[in-house]
Amino acid sequence: MASKLSAVLAAAKDEDRAALIGYLPAGFPTVDGGIAAAKALIEGGCDVVEVGLPHSDPVLDGAVIQTADDIALRGGVKIKDVIRTVAEVAAAHPAAAVLVMTYWNPVERYGVARFAADLAAAGGVGCILPDLPVEESAEWRKAAGEHGLDTVFVVAPSSKDARLAEVTAAGSGFVYAAAVMGVTGTRSAVGSLAEDLVARTRATTDLPVCVGLGVSNAAQATEVAAFADGVIVGSAFVQRMLDAADEPAGLDAVRALAADLAEGVRKR
Repeated sequence: MASKLSAVLAAAKDEDRAALIGYLPAGFPTVDGGIAAAKALIEGGCDVVEVGLPHSDPVLDGAVIQTADDIALRGGVKIKDVIRTVAEVAAAHPAAAVLVMTYWNPVERYGVARFAADLAAAGGVGCILPDLPVEESAEWRKAAGEHGLDTVFVVAPSSKDARLAEVTAAGSGFVYAAAVMGVTGTRSAVGSLAEDLVARTRATTDLPVCVGLGVSNAAQATEVAAFADGVIVGSAFVQRMLDAADEPAGLDAVRALAADLAEGVRKR
């Protein structure tokens, strides 16, 4: 039986379009505000939401997401708040898929089996684990599998073909293709390496390949949707929240950007 995440991505494919995947960290600007913002992503048109688990040393994340993580951490966000965010968003929008994106250390400290059980109980569909090497992922993948959770791994333009095959064989749900070398953040142009990476990744797997790092507007979403199964946007949403005069304005801005991007992924 297909997982919830696989079903959501397949539904987008059936509509002959790329899926739109939005990211926001939990606890930003507050726990309740973060829940409302994640719901706004879906209200605007996101098919999948990545709820970020704020981390003090986010190696993949650029300045914008680091700023949001810092606000969340100073606000006292805990893993239970991340799980609550997933639960409330998943309950409000059962047609969407809600993932957690987290570095490995918090999961290990919380307890691998406990984290998988709590995430599944909350209605989460899986995890993106950007710093967990495939070779060290057996414990997590076993726990995830027992609870029907997908494990999404990240590949980069620097990944050799043999490595792509190893990563895609271990993952499920989709493959997260980093469009550029470097950290998250909006860019004026999507990396030219992305299309080649998607093609090389597809040669190793039937999993959907979704592209992130750098997409910030509808035109870029259309560009990426032409060759990818999904378009991942994070920093642009966070920036809208940071720039807003107050929380309601931030929610409106996030919802409006999601609507623009949702239109973009349908133009390929």
